[in-house]
Amino acid sequence: MKHPVDVHVGKRVRHRRWMVGMTQQQLGEAVGIKFQQIQKYETGMNRVSASRLWDIAHAMDVPISFFFEGLEGESAEAAAQVGPKGDLLEDKEALELVRSYYAIPENQRRRLFDLARVLSDAA
Repeated sequence: MKHPVDVHVGKRVRHRRWMVGMTQQQLGEAVGIKFQQIQKYETGMNRVSASRLWDIAHAMDVPISFFFEGLEGESAEAAAQVGPKGDLLEDKEALELVRSYYAIPENQRRRLFDLARVLSDAA
């Protein structure tokens, strides 16, 4: 049975991988494992060891704590429940939108953010 924390960490690995535009193959090569193992980590089927998580964090330029964000103060059962945050991590289109957003130069990105805020308030 999958442990909810392993599922959460796997989702965060997938989320970050998508955000930096890496394939499972590229991440696997960066940490010295096959892409199939990355798939197992991302689904929570296999637990990521501490040393492997260290390698993954280094390859994707994030602190290890990134993979545990959203778990503070939650029980393992609550971590397993799907909510709005979980839905966003599952939505490939939303992640592509965020990746594209951060590719925009900062001054234009701020203007786009302000426009989105105005449009969302108008709805």
